[in-house]
Amino acid sequence: MSKKIIILNGSPRKTGNTAALTSEFAKGAREVGNTVTEFFLGSMNIHGCKGCFGGGKNPDSPCVQKDDMDKIYPVYKEADIVVLASPLYYWTISGQLKTAFDRLFAVAECDPNYRNPRKESVLIMAAEGHGFEESEYWYDRLEKHLGWKSLGKILCGGVMAVGDIKDKQELKDAYELGKAIG
Repeated sequence: MSKKIIILNGSPRKTGNTAALTSEFAKGAREVGNTVTEFFLGSMNIHGCKGCFGGGKNPDSPCVQKDDMDKIYPVYKEADIVVLASPLYYWTISGQLKTAFDRLFAVAECDPNYRNPRKESVLIMAAEGHGFEESEYWYDRLEKHLGWKSLGKILCGGVMAVGDIKDKQELKDAYELGKAIG
């Protein structure tokens, strides 16, 4: 059975190393019949969460703020799998990804008990170095808290300049992980 996949790409570079990984993942996922929608968060107008607890009143537009999150909400709600993609910034995900992910709380506010929708997920990251431990710690705790199931992680270090990722094993790993979803 095909799955609906949303990729939240927190890289500011649409043709960078993170995008190369998500492209390969999406290619593999589409080849086996899945639907993939990718959002490049860095080029979207998304404001930070206000912590107002005012969301959840309109399931079609759950947050009180009206910005580009309204493009993401319907795809997120329908998705079976959420891919969190980001370059490594100061040992964690980018601000672009964190800002968008925080705003997904408005969807949980649609539930009287603030339950997040159950999803499967993937973490994809690229970095100059190899220090992914803090990001993995965050991701693993997030999965546990939300009750999500991780399908895998693709963590590619040693890639700083655009194109450094060429010929890296992690590109093949991303493709294979996408292809394994079905």
